[in-house]
Amino acid sequence: MVGPYHSKPSSSEPRSGTSRRTALGLLVGAPLLSACAGVQQSLSQFGSSSPGPAGPPQQGTVAGTGQVKVGLILPLSGAGNAGLAAQSMRNAAEMALAEFQNPNIQLLIKDDNATPQGAQQGAQQAVEEGAEIILGPLFAQSVPAVAQAARVRGISVIAFSTDSSVAGRGVYLLSFLPESDVNRIVEYSSSIGKRSFAALLPDNAYGNVVEAAFKAAAPRRGGRVVAFEKYGADRATPARTVAHALGSADALFIADDGDSVVAVADALTAAGANLRNIQLLGTGLWDNPRVFASPALQGGLYAAPDPAGFRAFSGRYRTRYGSEPVRTATLAYDAVALVAALARTQGAQRFSPDVLTSPSGFAGIDGLFRFRADGTNERGLAVMKVQTGGAVPVAGSPKSFGA
Repeated sequence: MVGPYHSKPSSSEPRSGTSRRTALGLLVGAPLLSACAGVQQSLSQFGSSSPGPAGPPQQGTVAGTGQVKVGLILPLSGAGNAGLAAQSMRNAAEMALAEFQNPNIQLLIKDDNATPQGAQQGAQQAVEEGAEIILGPLFAQSVPAVAQAARVRGISVIAFSTDSSVAGRGVYLLSFLPESDVNRIVEYSSSIGKRSFAALLPDNAYGNVVEAAFKAAAPRRGGRVVAFEKYGADRATPARTVAHALGSADALFIADDGDSVVAVADALTAAGANLRNIQLLGTGLWDNPRVFASPALQGGLYAAPDPAGFRAFSGRYRTRYGSEPVRTATLAYDAVALVAALARTQGAQRFSPDVLTSPSGFAGIDGLFRFRADGTNERGLAVMKVQTGGAVPVAGSPKSFGA
């Protein structure tokens, strides 16, 4: 299970503020370090909507005994996958506390009942109890309510939503955003000589975000888009249009979840396209057994965190809790480890915008990440190659962000 994404292309100009040693180096030695696997689902799963409450909200609890209080807001009583994800994220947050050496933080854990009203109430309670920063909520519709409660006290929010429209100064998203995937795969494919791109994208919210990022990234890397189509229930007609244009393209970008990518590849093949003659490109949604098993998609490239970190994290989680973590659990782990590290090293300004938006970024379970001034994030990703039975990295995650 994974949180999808969103973001905006932004400048990576270095800004004055925290040095690389105190920003990226902050987390060296903290159990935060690793680099991870990125499965991502459709935008609707955790990005924009909530399934609603499953039952009465749970009472707030406290984890840790440190002096720095941190709010953590999750849909613990949410229905279905929301509640399951929230419990796994809560476990991961408490695991981060246990693995960080002498953390000086205290988590004020609040259940938002999977509603904006519950999120606002939880945030207000956390702020009144002395929280200096708020982690969460998970759903986009609850982020503005939490932000409003936090803004009154001038404190920052690190939310887990994947909808970049709710980000802003003081409201940062620690989630998997598609723009990082798009920028990385276009950058890599350009580096191996691909200049003419065709694209076939879903006509939905996720496809719209990817479209904007792709159309900005290709020319920025000296490329051009020679064919572009979007599809709904009818994949055959747009597939035929793109198939006829592939002779003038040297890369084909398809961004969708595993089942849909396989169906699109089948539609292209039925339309006469020989997919072995073109470089297939995708996003982290390709991290899916259906994709790996598809003969048509073999050799395709996609951007995602390196899987090693999530494997290591999952092993520790299983040992501690006897179950598998949801894919979004690393977000809660990284958020707690980050604030613990900042509380230890950054003094009174520990959660200020200048510290949180350090251009050098931070190292987490899922590799490097940094918050932009607009509240979105950028991740350092690997490039993975589709093979039967799995995927292998062909380009590793960066060790630092460039200027």
